[in-house]
Order: sequence, then C-alpha cells, then structure tokens
Amino acid sequence: MEATQVPAAASAATSAATAEERAPAMEGEAQARLAATQDPPTPTLRPTRLRPGLLALAATGLVGAALLGILVGPVGLAPTAVAWELVGRLPFVYVDSGLSAREAAILWELRVPRVVLGGLVGAMLAVAGAAYQGVFRNPLADPYLLGVAAGAGLGATLAVAYLPQLGGWPLSPIPLAAFGGAVLAVVATYGLGRSGTRSRTTATLVLAGVAVASFFTAVQTYVQQQHAETLREVYAWILGGLGTVGWQQVVLILPYVGVSALALLLHGRLLDVMALGDDEAESLGVPATRVRLAVVGAATLGTAAAVAVSGLIGFVGIIVPHAIRLALGSSYRIILPLSAIFGAAFLILADLLARTALAPAEIPIGVITAFVGAPFFLLVLRRTRKIG
Repeated sequence: MEATQVPAAASAATSAATAEERAPAMEGEAQARLAATQDPPTPTLRPTRLRPGLLALAATGLVGAALLGILVGPVGLAPTAVAWELVGRLPFVYVDSGLSAREAAILWELRVPRVVLGGLVGAMLAVAGAAYQGVFRNPLADPYLLGVAAGAGLGATLAVAYLPQLGGWPLSPIPLAAFGGAVLAVVATYGLGRSGTRSRTTATLVLAGVAVASFFTAVQTYVQQQHAETLREVYAWILGGLGTVGWQQVVLILPYVGVSALALLLHGRLLDVMALGDDEAESLGVPATRVRLAVVGAATLGTAAAVAVSGLIGFVGIIVPHAIRLALGSSYRIILPLSAIFGAAFLILADLLARTALAPAEIPIGVITAFVGAPFFLLVLRRTRKIG
C-alpha cells in the first residue's frame, strides 16, 4: 500500500512542478489574448486643418523674406526710410520718408516689383507641385511633369529665333510665346494620354508627358542649331531669372496665378480623399477623373504663366511641399496654403542670393534652386525607396 502511495506522490509532485514551470507561459498567453480583445492604442494624429498660429508664423516669415529682398541690393537704402516709404503708400497716410527721387525709383520700379514677382512665381510653383503630388500620389511629381517646361522652352526659342527686333515690341513676346508653348504641350499630353481605363489614367498621363517633352525638346534643339546666334539668349531664359523693368510682368501673370492658386486651394479636401486611390474616392462620391482634370488644368495654367516670365526654375515644386509634408503631415488642407507662403519666401530669398552672391554679376536663379534642390531630391528619393 505504501509502495503504491509513493509513486502517486511522486507523480503529483512532478505534475505540480510542471504546472509551476508552465505558469509563466500560460500567463503570457492569457495576456496576449486579452490584449487582442482590447482596442488597439490610438495613434498620434497630426492636425488636418491649418492652425491660425502656424499661418501667422508662416506669414511673418514671408514678410521677413520680402523685407530682406527690398532692403538688400547694390544701392543701400536706409531701413527706416524704406519703412516710412512703404507706410506712406497706404491710403490716407502722408509721410515724408526722406528717400531721394532716385532711391524711390529704385525701390518702386526695381526692387518691389521683383520681390512681388518672385513671391508670385514661387507660390505658384510650390502650390502646383503640391497639387501634382496629390493628384498623382507621388512625392516626386513636380509642376513640369506633363511637358510644361519643354513647351515653354520651345515657345521662347521660337520667339527669339523668328521674331525680329524684340526690343521694339511694347511687351516682350517671349513670355506670351512661352505661355502658349506650355499650354500646347499639356493639351498634347492630355490628348495622347487619354485612356478608357481609370486605373491607368495616371500612368498614361505621365508617360505621355515624357513623350511630348522629348518631342518638344528635340524641336527646340533643332531650332537652336539652325539659329546658333540665339543660343545665349535662349539659355539665359531657360536658366531662369526675375529681372524686371517695372510692373509689366506682375500685371501679366497676376490673373492667371490668382485664379489657379485659388482653385487649387479649394481642392485641398478632395486631394485628401484622392490620396486613398481612385476606387476609394469614387466610393465616397468624389469623381476622381473630374477632380484630376480640374487640378491638373489649374496647376498647369498657373505654372505656364509663372514660367513665361521667370524661365525654367526647377525644384521649387518638390522642395517646399515635401518639406512641409515631412514636418506637418500629409493633409493637403495644410500643405497647399503653406506651400504658397513658403514657396514665395523661398524664391524671394533664392533671388536675393542670386543677385548678391557675385554682385554686380547675377547668377541665374535656376542655378541657386538646383544647388539646394538636387541634394534634397536625392534625400526624398532615398526615403521613398526605403518606405517602398
């Protein structure tokens, strides 16, 4: 009897030891099951609306950049006198700034129009770049994606080569020809890239843009070879610049840039929905094809106007929107308005550097933006590959 009890006791002790050893594992399994039945932790969400404080901060930065662009130049202007001169131009305000007639002419006929033009061009290129990135769901898309640059370059080249005595025109035909070439290139891209399958619309548009840009560039190269004496003027325009002789260029592009930028800003919520994909957007009641056409049309119209007066200034449409996306999230209700503000400030400062770094000589502004933009583009490309 005792012999029977001893093995039984030993067996019970062994079972207890085994249970004790398994207890931690069982406890871990129970905790895992409990965690699976609970709601997942709520992720930290970034805001999808632009906060007034952030908007005020961005506007302050733009004002600071504009003041630097106005004050710094070959001819020194006293900051206090410039401030009083600006105040004196307000309605019902009469102040003697102390600026001479020559200094006032430099301020109002050279520097202020140049700063305003730089702000308009920078804002338009940045907003257009953000819109292209949203509608094509690609952070590397830029305003020249659909052949705008090639079309504008061809138009400007034809104007320089075949329109004699450009100085005798009341308004330079180069911006008008560049604008027409840019619009023609995008119309050709859309005509070539039409597809009956919605899921292929983005891909076919991009491929069509590459084909149209290649064709227009080939024609431009041929024209340049036939008119070698125009190479210097054409390349000076292609490298970009904001040299002005007054307010003509500002007045020329202001309606196009204003309407285009406003249309894109109003599409911020729809671009947030488009980020989910065409099928999901359609299921939520958003006509993806129509939205894409409207956004691309508005972005192209504004870009064509900006390029017409500034030449081909690259990377603005990639640097500014993507930097905002990295810092503040992917909502286009934030990206679009801040792209307009920071794009304007960025190009004003780039132009300031271009005209002062080697004064009295002037560096093409496209060279300045390329120095900044090329490394940034590589960083974006590397980050995109890692995510993919």
